[in-house]
Amino acid sequence: MRTLKKNTTALPRCVAGFVAALSVIATPAHAAVPGITGPTFALDAKAAYISQPDGSSVYSWGYGCAKAPTGTLPASMAVICPDMQLPGPTLIVTEGDAVSVTLTNALPTQAGNTSIIFSGFDVTPVAVAAADQAPGCPAAPPVGLLTTEAAPGCAVTYTFTATTVGTHGYHSGTQSDLQVEMGLYGAIIVLPKTIPSNCIAPVGADGVPTAGNDAARAHHGELDFRLAKAAYNHSAACYDREYLFQLSEMDPKIHQQAEAIANCGANGGANCPANMNSVETEPYHPAYFMVNGRSMPDDMDPSFAPQYPHQPYNGNPHMHPGEITLVREIGQGRWQHPLHEHGNHLRLLARDGNLLLAPAPSSGEAALAGPLLFTTTSTPGQALDALFYWTGKGLNWDVFGHGYAGDTGTQCIPDANGYYTSDPSAPNYFEWCADHNKPLESHPFGSVGSGGPVTLPDPNIFANGAWYGGSPYLGGEATTRAVGGTPIPPSGTVGNSPTDEAGFAYMWHSHNEREITTANIFPGGMMMMMLVDPRAYVIDETK
Repeated sequence: MRTLKKNTTALPRCVAGFVAALSVIATPAHAAVPGITGPTFALDAKAAYISQPDGSSVYSWGYGCAKAPTGTLPASMAVICPDMQLPGPTLIVTEGDAVSVTLTNALPTQAGNTSIIFSGFDVTPVAVAAADQAPGCPAAPPVGLLTTEAAPGCAVTYTFTATTVGTHGYHSGTQSDLQVEMGLYGAIIVLPKTIPSNCIAPVGADGVPTAGNDAARAHHGELDFRLAKAAYNHSAACYDREYLFQLSEMDPKIHQQAEAIANCGANGGANCPANMNSVETEPYHPAYFMVNGRSMPDDMDPSFAPQYPHQPYNGNPHMHPGEITLVREIGQGRWQHPLHEHGNHLRLLARDGNLLLAPAPSSGEAALAGPLLFTTTSTPGQALDALFYWTGKGLNWDVFGHGYAGDTGTQCIPDANGYYTSDPSAPNYFEWCADHNKPLESHPFGSVGSGGPVTLPDPNIFANGAWYGGSPYLGGEATTRAVGGTPIPPSGTVGNSPTDEAGFAYMWHSHNEREITTANIFPGGMMMMMLVDPRAYVIDETK
């Protein structure tokens, strides 16, 4: 049976000011790690336009599917792969696979050659058969400074063995100061061939899990959107859900210069440049900062939303209390982006597929040795895997709002670690029992008892109460439990339906303040919300 453990040194933090009611999010939209499966892939590099929240339509380049992929993951999600997307398709393979990626260069002729570098793998370029090439393509593909390239209109194949498990980036190795900036980057995820036995929950005769978060998911009819049950073949690498965040920035002036050259002849221009060498990539002044190719608030819209035909992936993580969330993160631009995850520290699991382990004992398994991170620094070109955990422990009030008027004997029976895990069907599954029935307010205006760490605003005082729009509790009755006989906010303007999501919202954002703007306008940029939802609320990653 899988054992869930809490890092007792990593208590929830940054609660004040950042725990908000879900009423601030009008439409729930979730994120997973959708991708295409191999081990054989057919990609192209093309130009298209991507959108920004300020209304701009930015000329960009990106990888996409040259033909329908052989498969997609997760199995519970309808994955779409357009012929140009930013970032490129997430490639999902299994440890030991013989991977083959054929790239066709469909960029404007002035862009010249292009290529792909797969960091951390021993890649062998292979010439594409003449019968599969466009007329006039060279028999031997050109060799650039870093790798073999695809000439305009032509193709090249890269082969390698997926030897390194974990999260990795891929990007253009040709004129990288321009081509990576234009959007030629993506992610490749290598799943472990062997899953540790403790990461797999026991199942009953009907095949339904009987314990742990898997059992709670099954009880509520929630689909499993994981790519695997463990990130690595290590007993501490189990997880319950996962998210991929590719962090990048964009200087629109560079894109405008490339667009002008690409369209010069079509627009009747004379003496058009034959290549992109005149595009000035320095000085560098990015105005857009993106998570998975979108800026906030666009990154909180659904994956594959039709208004973003070339930006299919969103960034809007959800979880339930007690779940272990695997965060996959890649720095895809020039700048280092310090991503700050409110709600808890992250335990660093690996960098570029290299597990961070203590010295191995004489027998048994080496322990994880990655640090707890206040921010995860996305160094350009580097990938990391980390584990995030939230339970409500240490907040010092009952986050489920037990003890309210009408509550009839809701129980919390602690397990060996102090959490209520004996009944996966319970609405307060994984509650920290030491805080069960603890009130929130010292001088309540709602229905909770006296005592507690804070006092909620009086809705009758216009200076603060009229602007308080949520509930400090998780669960379907969270709003009712918070307001008692006095509506908060007044005049029947409660944003949360008593039967809807009612979770906690934690801002996940760049700690570089300029990067949470869009064209220097706040809020925007590299920002998203981690939503901690009650177990009874079914998280649907397809929305």
